[in-house]
Amino acid sequence: MTKSVCCRILRALANSRLRRPCAGTFVFGFFVCQRRWEPCWRISDGRWRISASGSGNCGGSFDIEGRKARIAQLEAQTQKPDFWDDPETAQRILKALSAENETVQSFEKLSQRLEDALVLAELVDEEGDPKMAKEVQREAKELVEAIDDLELRSLLSDPDDPKNAILTIHPGAGGTESQDWAEMLLRMYLRWIERKGFESQILDLQPGEEAGIKDATIEVRGNYAYGFLKAEAGVHRLVRISPFDFNQRRHTSFASVFVYPEIESDIEVEIDPNDLRIDTFRASGAGGQHVNKTSSAVRITHIPTGIVVTCQNERSQHRNRESAMKILRARLYQLKKQEEQAKLSQIESQKKEIAWGHQIRSYVFHPYTLVKDHRTGVETGNVQAVMDGELDPFIRAYLLSQRSQKPEPVAN
Repeated sequence: MTKSVCCRILRALANSRLRRPCAGTFVFGFFVCQRRWEPCWRISDGRWRISASGSGNCGGSFDIEGRKARIAQLEAQTQKPDFWDDPETAQRILKALSAENETVQSFEKLSQRLEDALVLAELVDEEGDPKMAKEVQREAKELVEAIDDLELRSLLSDPDDPKNAILTIHPGAGGTESQDWAEMLLRMYLRWIERKGFESQILDLQPGEEAGIKDATIEVRGNYAYGFLKAEAGVHRLVRISPFDFNQRRHTSFASVFVYPEIESDIEVEIDPNDLRIDTFRASGAGGQHVNKTSSAVRITHIPTGIVVTCQNERSQHRNRESAMKILRARLYQLKKQEEQAKLSQIESQKKEIAWGHQIRSYVFHPYTLVKDHRTGVETGNVQAVMDGELDPFIRAYLLSQRSQKPEPVAN
């Protein structure tokens, strides 16, 4: 993005007046007014594209005044004398208060940065200072990234969205090829988690016999971890020249990703101990003398539903059992939520055969480079950036498409 482009965008769009119900500023595809930012279009950076099938009617918004009212309500609850009588409820309230404060503060800081950038752009046009021009370019890029992140958070309104997430990766048919692809996905998500500033813990990791992994379960901790990662649930397809094929032939591999919200201890998920079959076994793979010589790994089978969870990452059998129960609670909660809401498109009902025709996204390494999301049409040729965790454009497009599919409320 050159100096002249930055200055023209910041100045011309700031002075534009659109046919909107309130006055405001149109900057980098966002209409900025006192109470909401509405994403309308995005300037192409030459790498990301949205096909004609992608929705152009985004419609994300911030109700800043509503959020401030919510903050006042939550703060009033924290002032009650009996606030800490129920520590778990108190923690939930504080977490909600922190999330609301973070959104409002981010919005206000971004608004101020935008005003400062507009002033700086005017000075660059008047004085032509090269150093100031570089500052405009840097600030313009950072503003785009900050607006993108804030836009993503505005799309997360489901009660489970703010929760931590449990992410599992399973290779499809194909042996070593698919297991290696599953490990590549694991690395991709760990890099994305690092980029977002989240924390992660590998709860279960079963290495493949030759390469890759047979299964992986990760706990992701951070605000809206589940809200973001739910966009990644589905089958992921890889096309490449196989590093395991002596004849250097092209291979197609599949792996599935499932995402569950982590369930807090105060949410009731009834688990009858008689419905559980608990097996212990020796952990596989590298793990030191203690891990591999004692039966510290735990496998829990929920007999009525057939759900099986394992955990072998901890040295203690007790800790592994606790982690396995946490995963089981999350999966049973999600299953119960589906049944109550009768939404066949929820996590478990999206489980399809891990094979051709069911993929949500394709990653092509050969004969050309392309990553394409088949749900939204978003694609990029920068495969390496995606494998290094640059997933937000895909997540954003999915969340926008889901919002556009929700029915509008009917006025009484």
